Amino acid sequence: MAVLTNIGRGIKRSVSGTTGFFRSSYQEFKKVKWPTRKEMVKYTTVVIAAVVILTIFFFLVDMGIAQLIQLVTK
Repeated sequence: MAVLTNIGRGIKRSVSGTTGFFRSSYQEFKKVKWPTRKEMVKYTTVVIAAVVILTIFFFLVDMGIAQLIQLVTK
């Protein structure tokens, strides 16, 4: 019987630990300062611009390396 009691305590502790985690997570979410729509549009624009600039940069670097390899292997 002691084994079943220990299993029951373990399950109860596990469930209460899980509910405690979600309860505290919900409390933390309430403390978060979420960005406004205007801020979110600004952040998204910056990210998209950075991705485009980096894509063009790495494309040009890749093309330059390809040209150098062609010159070396000829």
